[in-house]
Order: sequence, then C-alpha cells, then structure tokens
Amino acid sequence: MAHRDLTDEQWARLQPLLPAQKPETGKPSIDHRRIINGILWILRTGAPWDDLPRRYGRRGTVSSRYYRWRKQGIWDRIFADLQAQGDAEGNLDWAVHFVDSTVIRAHQHAAGATGGTPRPKRWAAARAASRPS
Repeated sequence: MAHRDLTDEQWARLQPLLPAQKPETGKPSIDHRRIINGILWILRTGAPWDDLPRRYGRRGTVSSRYYRWRKQGIWDRIFADLQAQGDAEGNLDWAVHFVDSTVIRAHQHAAGATGGTPRPKRWAAARAASRPS
C-alpha cells in the first residue's frame, strides 16, 4: 500500500457500497481497491492519466472505470451513502461541513495573462492616413 492509498478501515466502509467485483458476463474486473486508489491518486495530484503509476494498473483501465461509474451515477450514490452514514453517526456538523461538487476551471491559456483593459486597435488604413509625410 502506498503512502496515501485507502486504509483498511476506509476500505471496509467503502467496499459494501461498490458494484459487484465480478461482472455477470465477460472477464473478471481488476480489483476495485487498486483502481480506486489510482483514481484518488489522479484526483489528488491533478496529473494527466498518462502519468498514473503502474502500481494502480493500466491508465485505460483506471480511467474507463472512473468515467463509466460517473456516467452510471455510481460515484454520486457512493458519496450520498457515505454522507448519510457520517450524518447518522453524528460525524457531520451541518453548520460547519457542507459539500459543493462544482468545479470551476479556467482555460489553460487564462493563467499568466497580462492585465488591463484591451484598447481598440486602429485600422491599418487609418494609421496610414494619419502618418505625417
């Protein structure tokens, strides 16, 4: 287990909320714990899928499960179940804890731009006409 992978206690709480490990048809899927640790690594580091360490499996396998579960609403259900468990155990103080699942990202070219209001540019014809002879 790597430094920030799921602990046994965390896994024991999460495992019952996951889909069945063995699908009804096709070949058995890769271990959910390994895949989820890979997904958490990507989300924690912000790295691209290509940089996923090999200990978590192939990037295509990890990313496809992440996106497939997202499309099927599995992550939303898991999150809601964990939140309900925490609330039932009295571990959530709603005056302090709140959850916002929105993410607002700027375009990659938005960072580092010089500030200021853009000034309108004069037309080339207007510049040529206003040049002193």
